[in-house]
Amino acid sequence: MAAPDFADDDARLVAKGRAGDNAEPLSVSELAGMLKRTVEDRFGFVRLRGELSGVKRAASGHLYCCLKDDSAVIDGVMWRGPASALAFRPEDGLEVVASGKLTTYPGRSKYQVVIDKLELAGEGALLALFEKMRQRLAAEGLFAPERKRRLPYLPTTIGVVTSPTGAVIRDILHRLADRFPSRVVVWPVLVQGQGAAEQVAAAVRGFSALPHGHELRPDLLIVARGGGSIEDLWCFNEEAVVRAIAECAIPTISAVGHETDTTLADHAADHRAPTPTAAAEIAVPVLRELAATLADFAHRKQRCALRPVELGRERLEARVKRLPQPTTLLAPQAQKLDDLSERLRRGLRDSASRSRERLQHDRARLVPSLLTHRLERGRDRLTATARLMASLDPDAVLQRGYVRVTGAEGRTVTDASAARGEAALVLKFRDGTLDVAPLSGVQRKPRPVPSVKRPVASPRQDDLFG
Repeated sequence: MAAPDFADDDARLVAKGRAGDNAEPLSVSELAGMLKRTVEDRFGFVRLRGELSGVKRAASGHLYCCLKDDSAVIDGVMWRGPASALAFRPEDGLEVVASGKLTTYPGRSKYQVVIDKLELAGEGALLALFEKMRQRLAAEGLFAPERKRRLPYLPTTIGVVTSPTGAVIRDILHRLADRFPSRVVVWPVLVQGQGAAEQVAAAVRGFSALPHGHELRPDLLIVARGGGSIEDLWCFNEEAVVRAIAECAIPTISAVGHETDTTLADHAADHRAPTPTAAAEIAVPVLRELAATLADFAHRKQRCALRPVELGRERLEARVKRLPQPTTLLAPQAQKLDDLSERLRRGLRDSASRSRERLQHDRARLVPSLLTHRLERGRDRLTATARLMASLDPDAVLQRGYVRVTGAEGRTVTDASAARGEAALVLKFRDGTLDVAPLSGVQRKPRPVPSVKRPVASPRQDDLFG
């Protein structure tokens, strides 16, 4: 159909209808709506492969980006629901495959793709994302060697973050039972798929938040999962898990996958184990080996304690061999002792002889008549002393009618004033005693006391024994 000829209408200022033309002019909105319906009907489902660029997430949760290749760019939008369920964090430079539908945005006269599903374009893209995340987190210092802590040698309680139904937990428990039976606390989590990263991060933070002294707080933490593809292990590359492990206050072992598998959790943990079974081997020593080591230490301690004694004995024996024999040392003294013993015997024999001679001489001087004379002299002196004592006895005159007056305490009263001062008097006659009391206040004329001639002491006699 040929285009209408409007050459004659160029000078018109007001649009007018033309003969035979039944097409009314369209509004911009009408044309935009028609384009939108046409594009959406024609491209109701598309899959695009390209590189992400200009990725940004709005406060509403919607994700905006561009998909580009070497020669073209198309805008993309991912609403909040699908964006929150993404298994990875979109970043610039990642090669992805976007599934959705093509639509237009009338407000800017642009077309864009509404993304329902966003996936990495093969393992190469996944590895590129892994490397970008590793570099970014390493730049923050999360993988620094100085952050690594030593594992406890013999943990009392071991915490395990893994699936409770897989073979991993059984392998760990079996190996711990073989090596060193320990107390194990399991925090069950998903280890693959949607929500796995959040559960693993929450479990690590939950163990770390337990207060010291709590019965469930472990001394060592193991984050474990069995082998799988890079996609299966991807939750252990999530930033939430990596940061939770790096910030954990408990020493942590990462045991994710097989020996050839590497995750960002391995870099953040204090120690990486090639397998979950190896993590159990790293966590505790072998009980039998520990007992053997302790026995060896005890033996070495005993040897160390006895070694100075053995060295002292060896030195003593060497010095004893250099010492002279006791018989050699004592020979002069033994000879001197024999000499002194002989001199003592001779001296005793001579002394006994001299004493015997003196005894014979003194025996001759002991004459019987001399002893008899000395005995008689002693007998005479004893007889004279007895007569003197009898004459001086105060009770001797009682036989001649005299009376001896004594006080209450038995002292002889010799004058009247002393008698009046006594409470009671005792009169001693030759045939007995009489108790009397002095009369107070009665004055009697004292009778003259006859004088008593006392015996004159005989002149001093000579000592009978000289």
